[in-house]
Amino acid sequence: MKIVSWNVNGIRACVKKGFNDFFKQAEADIFCVQEIKCQQGQVELPFEGYEQYWNYAEKKGYSGTAVFTKQSPLSVQYGLNGSDHEAEGRVLTLEFEEFFLVNCYTPNSKRDLSRLSYRLQWEDEIHAHLTALDKQKPVIYCGDLNVAHEEIDICNVKSNYGNSGFTTEERGKMTRLQEAGFIDSFRTLQPNEEGAYTWWSYMRDVRERNIGWRIDYVLMSKRLQPALQASQIHSEILGSDHCPISAEISFE
Repeated sequence: MKIVSWNVNGIRACVKKGFNDFFKQAEADIFCVQEIKCQQGQVELPFEGYEQYWNYAEKKGYSGTAVFTKQSPLSVQYGLNGSDHEAEGRVLTLEFEEFFLVNCYTPNSKRDLSRLSYRLQWEDEIHAHLTALDKQKPVIYCGDLNVAHEEIDICNVKSNYGNSGFTTEERGKMTRLQEAGFIDSFRTLQPNEEGAYTWWSYMRDVRERNIGWRIDYVLMSKRLQPALQASQIHSEILGSDHCPISAEISFE
């Protein structure tokens, strides 16, 4: 099974920059997108063979998530247990026979950290959600998690210490999640690979010089580790300030 995740930074804009071509090329079993920035009916993506599930933000042109899947889910949950976060369309949870799939667009704590306390509350709620699901069956948790976990996951370490996405608090929440039994698929298979980033600023030449951050992940319950076959960062794919990532898992 191949799972792809991509923060498209506006699905309508990304469609004009090759989204459909990559979607078909990827041949994913499950394709997750974040930051769709659209409302129902504003974009048509008739991908044959895929069911579509969309969680739109109430605010127009903001946030939102979607999942395209070849396999019909047993159930679908929108948001986090009816919490206030649901208005931003940040989480989609799909239950399949062998696992739960959670597609997430984690809130940014903002440049001035004015949303850090909200972000940390969010982290506690998503942690509770994931660990509760994990007690029932394995979980695959993917998306833009808006944190560079370790120093190897960010280009300019010293100048970014304490900045949004690289605060001690945000990084600590990721550590806590991994200590709760979730592995980082990419680092499990490529523990020492440097320069592996998934987001770059739109500032001039930043992406060309690979001055980036790795803030997009496919995490999974540790008991799925024997089934993990591959985990890749598709940095060559343009169309957003993020690039797609993927993981391949064998349930045979």
